[in-house]
Formats: sequence, C-alpha cells, structure tokens
Amino acid sequence: MGEHCHCGCNHEHHHDDAQHLESMYDQALALYDFNIKDEDVKEAVKKIIAEKVPENDTPEVKKFMFGSIELTTLTTQDSAESVLKLVEKVNDFAHEYPDMPHVATIVTYPRFAKLVAESCEVEGVIPTVVSGAFPSSQALLEIKVAETALAIKDGAKNVDIVMHVGEFLAGDYETVCDEIREQKATCRDVPMKVILETGDLGSCANIKKASILSMYAGADYIKTSTGKEKVSATPEAAYVMCQAIKEYFQKTGIRVGFKPAGGINTIMDALTYYTIVKEVLGEDWLNNYYFRLGTSRLANLVLSELEGKEVKFF
Repeated sequence: MGEHCHCGCNHEHHHDDAQHLESMYDQALALYDFNIKDEDVKEAVKKIIAEKVPENDTPEVKKFMFGSIELTTLTTQDSAESVLKLVEKVNDFAHEYPDMPHVATIVTYPRFAKLVAESCEVEGVIPTVVSGAFPSSQALLEIKVAETALAIKDGAKNVDIVMHVGEFLAGDYETVCDEIREQKATCRDVPMKVILETGDLGSCANIKKASILSMYAGADYIKTSTGKEKVSATPEAAYVMCQAIKEYFQKTGIRVGFKPAGGINTIMDALTYYTIVKEVLGEDWLNNYYFRLGTSRLANLVLSELEGKEVKFF
C-alpha cells in the first residue's frame, strides 16, 4: 500500500480510492486499544450486576424501560392483518394506560412500513424497519440500498441493518464499512442502527472492533443482535459496546445510541442492560432516544410487575 500523504497536495499517489478508504479505517482503528481480555470483561460485568443492579430495581426505572421498548414482530407468519393488530394494541394502550409512557418504536419488515406509518395514532411511536437483507445481510449492496430507500419512502423513521459478519470475520473491513456507509447515505437524516450480531463475533476484542468500525462508517446506534442466531445479547457484549461508544464520543464528540436485542427474557435482564448503560455511559444516555431495548416480551412483564398481577396486553 502506498504511503499516506498529509501534504494536501495533488501529487499522484500510489494508492487508489479503495486503498485510501482502507487506510482511513486502519487509521481509525489505530486510535483504540483492542487488547481486551474476555475474563476481565466478565469480572467487570459481574461486579456491576452484584453491586449496582439492585438500586435500579424500582418502579420508576421499569416505567422508563417500558418507554425504551422497541415492540417487534419479525416472523415468517407476519401479515398485514397481524401487523395491524399489533399497531392497534399500541393505539389502545395509550387510552387504557394514560399514566404509562408509550413504547419507543414498532419494528417490522419493510413491506409493512407504510401500514405502520399510516395506522399508528400515537404521537412519538416511531415506525421502524429491519432492512438490508435482515438477518443475514447476504444480498447485493444494490438490493440492500433499494430496500432501505423504499422503506423510508413508505414512512420508516428508523432503520436497523446488519453488519456483514462474514466479511468482518474475514478481515475485509473496507467492504464492511463501505456497505454501512452506502446504507447510511440512503438513510440521510433517518437514524440507522447497525446490528453487530455479537454472538457470532467470537471475542470481546472483535465486538469492540466491529463497534468502532460501524460508528466510523455512520451508525447512529449500535445494536447487539438480530435475535435469529444461537447467541443473542449478553451483558458482556453490552459492556464492550458501551465502552466503545464512550471512547468514540470522547474522540469525536458524536453521541451514538445503544440497543441490546434478542434474549432479553426477564425484567432482571433488562435492568442489567439499563445498569450497564448507566455505569459506563452515564445519565446522558439514559433517555428513550439513546437507549432502546429490543424485546417485545418485556412489555407485558413490566406491566404485570407494575400492576401487581399478570397482564397480557401485547
């Protein structure tokens, strides 16, 4: 690879644009320390869970978490009818529980973006789609871009895409970042979450590297998982991602959101992620914009706990 030239001149350099991009990502990675031991992360997380989670086990925090839920339906059985039923529940909830916050988003496949955008009557609930050949990301870039563009045209106000895990593991960071950049260019002002599929990345060092690359390539949020792989969100992955967000913010001044998703099955799971965000990133991230929870299950669990009886609203 040719030398990097910082002289601002118009000399003919040896590296073409592709190599320039590659060097750009290499330079970004050089700013961060990836010497992370998985055991150290485990210990740090264990300490946070033991010492800090109990103090957040309050009705106020549970109410707050409810407002961060991304209510999701991503099954092969989804239809216009089933998606409409979900939206109607969100509409009804606003009337039946006036003292509760509304969920943050309704997440569907792109084909339902228009339906959600047109039928949701609750102000502030964001029509959101998974796009870019979710969950595998294994499609031509042109198709990913087209899918994203069409979803936004139909009313999607958040877009969740998947990082190309295969190319990342093969070390082709240029392709990984290029694909994220192209899709972000398509989203423009629409916030875009990049799913890292942390359960497939193999180490905390890789999770940090994927986080940093995604943010430099244009992610507005980084998200743990699709929920479609064997291993979904883990507290350890969340801890590493939040550390990466913090370091990125310190170096760039750009605040990136965080979304754990997949495998959040209990209130204690959700409280663990809330606490990690609080301890690593602090109060500035503890709002319904920068902190999201990818779990539909949590909605009924929180309601049941706050009401003191089993509630199956959603």
